[in-house]
Amino acid sequence: MSKKLSRTAIALAVALAAPSAWSAGYQVAEHSASGLGRAFSGEAAVADNASVLARNPAAMTLFERASTSAAISYIDPNIDIEHTGPSRRQSAEDVAPFALVPASYYIAPINDQFAWGIALFTTYGVATDYPDDFNQGSSAGDTSLVSVTINPNIAWKANEYWSVGAGLSAVYGTAELNRHKGLLSFNGANGNASDKLITMEGDTFGFGWNVGTLYELDDKNRWGLAYRSEVTLDFTGDFTDHTGAAAGLPAGTTIKGDLEVVLPATLEASGFNQIDDRWAVHYSVLWTEWSKFKELRATNSQCDSTIVGGAPGVCFLKEEHYENTLRWSLGATHTLNDTWTLRAGFAFDEQAGEATLSIPDTDRYWYSIGATHQYSSNLSFDAGFTLIASKSDTFVEDGETFKGTGNALIYALQANYTF
Repeated sequence: MSKKLSRTAIALAVALAAPSAWSAGYQVAEHSASGLGRAFSGEAAVADNASVLARNPAAMTLFERASTSAAISYIDPNIDIEHTGPSRRQSAEDVAPFALVPASYYIAPINDQFAWGIALFTTYGVATDYPDDFNQGSSAGDTSLVSVTINPNIAWKANEYWSVGAGLSAVYGTAELNRHKGLLSFNGANGNASDKLITMEGDTFGFGWNVGTLYELDDKNRWGLAYRSEVTLDFTGDFTDHTGAAAGLPAGTTIKGDLEVVLPATLEASGFNQIDDRWAVHYSVLWTEWSKFKELRATNSQCDSTIVGGAPGVCFLKEEHYENTLRWSLGATHTLNDTWTLRAGFAFDEQAGEATLSIPDTDRYWYSIGATHQYSSNLSFDAGFTLIASKSDTFVEDGETFKGTGNALIYALQANYTF
């Protein structure tokens, strides 16, 4: 991919990345409007439209006819970072940009036992954008990671109770990182706080797999279990040392840098129970293997930094401290009549890692509502809304203390068509 095309792809894709600021770590949960309306509870078992393919391929056996779904989510985050000391105090508002997150799915039965489908969605991404003259520019700056997953799947209904499914994933990732001088400009470095210190950008492909199973006690009670593998993105991109102070290179030197980013594995257990003709409940527990994410390290044999990494071959180093997490969700669906279905849900999203300026992670609480309008026998529309409230969190980075506060509003629309 040419340098010009690579930069264009990154610029277009950055708008898709911010939702990770509203799931644990840099995880993206916004796969559908119907799921959003129930706080993504029961996602591996509900299967009310084709978007179930993002969570459990085994659920494709529930579809008697070919079905497609297309969704768009709009995330409006509000994350503020306050520098509380001890050095020059400064605040940054709205450090996570808004995002539009699209997704599309198609499922088709092959016969009574087999079905296939394909999904296009995202599972991980991050975007933070601090003012260029932020004092901690060498740690904050701009950070973006965008990933898009293409995921073909097949499912087999083994008997009246059990179904299994599996798929392969091709993940396209783009990453961009900019750091600025910040306080270095006041400590003997020439120039302004907003001057660039380092830049890195690149794109790559990674590959993974997913499996799932579905147990149907009857047409009103079912449970799903689904696993999505870890994917490692090995970026090789342009690394620029703008000042010569960051990586021991002559000022303005651009070289090829290698950067490895881990997209962790997930395991989800879900249930769906139809209580009567009007009411159903659904629930999920989602485990994410965040302990695999340990650092962001850019390397090239030409780098020899005593400031970043302090070792030959290290151009940029940022250590991360992450632990495996659980996400708990519970919701209910009410069938109002033949035309309207209403839903609501609540979720608790555990903090995955120690908060940093580039990923200000914290515990989050999801409050969700949604509805489906059955326009015709073949066509339906979903809408979902979620308020995510996050805990205020104080953290230390580079010897400085910061306080992060924020919340987010998420809106989603979706169209579903059965052929």
